[in-house]
Amino acid sequence: MNLFSSWVGFALGSAFFAALTALFGKLGVVGLNSNLATLIRTVVILAVTGGLVWQRGEWQKPSTIPAHSWLFLVLSGVATGLSWLCYYRALQLGPVSKVAPVDKLSVAIAILLGVLFVGEQLTWPIAIGGALIVAGSIVIIAF
Repeated sequence: MNLFSSWVGFALGSAFFAALTALFGKLGVVGLNSNLATLIRTVVILAVTGGLVWQRGEWQKPSTIPAHSWLFLVLSGVATGLSWLCYYRALQLGPVSKVAPVDKLSVAIAILLGVLFVGEQLTWPIAIGGALIVAGSIVIIAF
């Protein structure tokens, strides 16, 4: 398996950039309202993503996008925005070394939601990995 032609390479890239997000976010919210910081981040993301879509010629008419895609992408956007607002406030109040790992409880929650709502199979490796994430978050929060 070629690591960087599969989902694994992109997932590792996501983890790396999420780590940078935590570090740069922590440095960026110093002395700044966390909601304004989130807005600035969002504008930058819009510009970068818009530029990528334009450069790669991937734009399509909004009317060609199915209604169910619109619904779930809008809901995902709302959830992302609320997540970012909470994340930046948490970074403002707590250490990045604790906030970022606790934020990754989203992985365990996503596993549960995938099983409950998308019909994904809960295997022993996935269950154990999710449980370890929860346990790690408890240790980080408690100590």
